Amino acid sequence: MPTLALDAATLEKLVSAAVAAPSIHNSQPWRFRFQPDTSTLEVRADRNRAVPAADPQGRALHISVGAAVLNLRVAARHLGWAPDVRLLPDPAEPDLLATVRLDTPATVSVPGIEKLYEAIWRRHSIRTPFTGEPVPAAVLDELATGARFEDAVLHLPDHEQTARLLHLTAEAERRNATDPAQRTESRSWIRTGAVPPYGIPAEALGPQDAAGRLPMRDFAAIRSTEHHAPALFEREPRIAVLTTEHDTPEDWLRAGLALEHVLLAATVHGVRASLLHQAMEWPYLRREARDPHRHPGYVQMLIRLGYGPEGAPTPRLAAGDVLEAGSA
Repeated sequence: MPTLALDAATLEKLVSAAVAAPSIHNSQPWRFRFQPDTSTLEVRADRNRAVPAADPQGRALHISVGAAVLNLRVAARHLGWAPDVRLLPDPAEPDLLATVRLDTPATVSVPGIEKLYEAIWRRHSIRTPFTGEPVPAAVLDELATGARFEDAVLHLPDHEQTARLLHLTAEAERRNATDPAQRTESRSWIRTGAVPPYGIPAEALGPQDAAGRLPMRDFAAIRSTEHHAPALFEREPRIAVLTTEHDTPEDWLRAGLALEHVLLAATVHGVRASLLHQAMEWPYLRREARDPHRHPGYVQMLIRLGYGPEGAPTPRLAAGDVLEAGSA
């Protein structure tokens, strides 16, 4: 039977699961504080690891933190709690993005929670080609169900809409490569040698599409010595579009919850994923990413899904680096 003791070792397990979440440029813009008097973990934004050129509003930061909250919720359920998650609980503290109260044992099991928990440690972003094998419709339906559970929508554009979204992504990638602030910022997150455990190791960078169909983010733009040899990517990428009804900070957090739910469910089924965020970083292009034939919504992320080799893990801050004790 799981133990419900909130000792130091258990807190480390919970926070270690949280920090395994994806974040823009692997910036890991979060920190945690445990309040023992209420058995509550506070999840806060760490603005010191923000990426202001790519994310001036903090939308991607909120999505990143939301993904960490999803992992924390899954880990808490795995350990036997019924966690009470509250988003933006205190308007007077805008950097307090969520609280997770852990004082109630679970009375019913959540179907699939153990598989999702195991997937936390196996999920990696993929920057390499997929095989082109289609993802079964039943799996895609399950991913969409996961997004709906978090009050978001995951829809699958048709061939024409996919081509339009890839065109917008390519335009955003061109802007990122030529905008001095964007280019300098993205390159600053490439890590080589003995460095802090965040950012993207140079060896984890992926190639560009030799056919020019799939615009992958080029972190090494105009630095040819860091480029990987071009490779042929899948001819018909399966792109999924994650949207929310509104576009407030709470919606951004819910988008992060939904994104990680989708990514973990994909991992359970052996489906790989990479995130195409470039067009989200330019307001005009993000607006253009809306499907005019659907409910307006707000596009929060494009997700490329498929089959291929397991991605290379990127470094993570240790739980002790981001967890502080509150006052009893």
